[in-house]
Amino acid sequence: MQANNIQDVIRLLDGIIEDAKADGSRLGFFAALYRQVTLEVQRGIARGFFDDGPRMERLDTCFANRYFAALTAWQSDGTPTRSWKVAFGAMEDPQEIILQDLLVGMNAHINLDLGIAAAQTCPGNRIEDLQGDFFKINQVLAALTQPIETVIGRFSPMIGLLEKIGKKDAAEVLGFSMDVARQDAWNHAVILAHLPLSMQEITIDMIDGKVSFLGKIIANPVGVVGKAVELIRMTESDDVPAITDALNSIVH
Repeated sequence: MQANNIQDVIRLLDGIIEDAKADGSRLGFFAALYRQVTLEVQRGIARGFFDDGPRMERLDTCFANRYFAALTAWQSDGTPTRSWKVAFGAMEDPQEIILQDLLVGMNAHINLDLGIAAAQTCPGNRIEDLQGDFFKINQVLAALTQPIETVIGRFSPMIGLLEKIGKKDAAEVLGFSMDVARQDAWNHAVILAHLPLSMQEITIDMIDGKVSFLGKIIANPVGVVGKAVELIRMTESDDVPAITDALNSIVH
């Protein structure tokens, strides 16, 4: 499963989503969300939102291929990165809530994969030229945040309990911050872009260890947050295909 351009990315995500729906697999939740982000990036490229559209398409494709490789390894009993192993294991746990399924995937893909993909797309000093477009993605993600929360709320009526407990965004209560994740990804990209290949592998392994640890925190919250997650899960819908379709229908 390998994409050559952004249209391939969307096509492959379509296949993953349909397979997940047919199997009743919660792996489709993240794939559906990822497709929505990819559609918005594709639109941004088409309308000239990014400084260098072709470069952004190369980054998007390289980035997606890391997810495809990880998923292929997981489904064929191979060995994905530790971060993705934690993520896929959590996604297939029926006790996880929808938000956890999405966040563990975002954690692995943004905190680990994004920096690697950026460094591979723009190695050496070229990485600095990418910074503007890299952070323009934050605007794309920000525009999707409220629609995503609305969809989750339709199937998870008690999701607001997390915000009441933590007095902050529900994702942050579970240990994931989009702004922090993307800043970390950029920091990783700058470091990796300037390292020789022999040092990149060691550094990526260190990052993977940190990101997998964060994934475990998201997947296994403790204390009052853990109790809240248990209560939220009891009231969530189990209609996996409907949830997947809803997440896959945010961008029109």
